[in-house]
Amino acid sequence: MACSIPYLGHGVGLRTTHFPRVLDGTARVDWFEAISENFMIAGGRPLAVLERARASCPVVLHGVSLSLGSTDPLSEPYLRALRGLVDRVAPAWVSDHLCWGSVGGHYAHDLLPLPYTEEALTHVIDRVRTVQDRLGRQILIENVSSYLTFAHSAMPEWEFLAAVVEGADCGILLDVNNVYVSAVNHGFDAERYVRGLPIDRIGQIHLAGHSKHETYLLDTHDGQVAPPVWDLYRLAVRRCGQVSTLIEWDDRIPEWAVLCAEAERARAVEAEMLEEAHAASA
Repeated sequence: MACSIPYLGHGVGLRTTHFPRVLDGTARVDWFEAISENFMIAGGRPLAVLERARASCPVVLHGVSLSLGSTDPLSEPYLRALRGLVDRVAPAWVSDHLCWGSVGGHYAHDLLPLPYTEEALTHVIDRVRTVQDRLGRQILIENVSSYLTFAHSAMPEWEFLAAVVEGADCGILLDVNNVYVSAVNHGFDAERYVRGLPIDRIGQIHLAGHSKHETYLLDTHDGQVAPPVWDLYRLAVRRCGQVSTLIEWDDRIPEWAVLCAEAERARAVEAEMLEEAHAASA
């Protein structure tokens, strides 16, 4: 079946910089995305902020430590804590990354790419299905930015991602910035990536900034969305229509008005593409 995800509009990440505005009710936005691990705790200010945010608008949970591609067993304490948070917050959906980040019980605290092989495909599908059974819901998995490739990969990343979501019956969190960063780093066609994904599986889009280095791009989430990433977002909207879109801004976080202006720009781009599509079909 297709991914069953509601359309929420245009949101921003729930970050400590703006906790005071959440608590006093002045952080008005369509929805928030919260990093799951920051709130998998028994109590305290972060949970109070999350519950205040949830009272004002929809919230989604986005994990960074599930390590779906690792050969380590899935962490039972992690899954129990995540299920407890899901039951407490009732998020609109839950997501994590198509990557690995642990080996031998040690976490690298990074989102590391997979080899795109049939063996890895079977392994990840089984783990996504297990996670969904434990949470009692579909999840979304996100493409990561990457800085190396594996010589024995047997398919391009977008085909691997498409096969995972079909095999596991889950959804896609399409990070458009990550597609662009990886495309530049590895020399593939970013538009081909977006065109190669099943549109009925795309439940959310991420937009973010990156930094340029001499020979590569780095996914830094520390500035405004770059022009070529906006262009790729336009393509995604043309293909998919309305998809809940989030601005990720995790370093050098600006004042609230600047962050919201970036979300409003995404709303305007979406409206422009939808209007073009309507005119073309009239």
